[in-house]
Amino acid sequence: MENIELQRLVEQISIDYFHEPFRHQAYFNRRLKTTGGRYHLNSHNIDINPKMLEISKETLIGVIKHELVHYHLSRQGYSGKHATKEFKDLLKQVGGSRYAPMILDKPKYIYTCKKCGQKYPRKKKINTDKYVCSKCRGKLVFSYS
Repeated sequence: MENIELQRLVEQISIDYFHEPFRHQAYFNRRLKTTGGRYHLNSHNIDINPKMLEISKETLIGVIKHELVHYHLSRQGYSGKHATKEFKDLLKQVGGSRYAPMILDKPKYIYTCKKCGQKYPRKKKINTDKYVCSKCRGKLVFSYS
């Protein structure tokens, strides 16, 4: 999906669920690492993490609805903060995601137990002299992913 398709999808969801047009820009932002999307209060633009689409289209739509709740509440003069009653009520009404799913990057290192074969995917290297298998206390060895 390209930014143009995302823009059309956001505009369509805004009309279908909020009955108001989305008049600003929506685009994918690959620099978002720990969040599903971001609403910019000053410009009213919306960034979406492209990994949400990789998870599923339903996840992407849920994140878009969440960011559109921020957008429409802000445009109506309400606070767009997560803890407000207005935010929670509108989010529930449109069926948006309360939280983005956890994004798991591919592990760089995989350690395997010599005894039981349990695998431990890790982002960082570990000292195999210091750590052992949590199931059987066996020795861990580095195995390539």
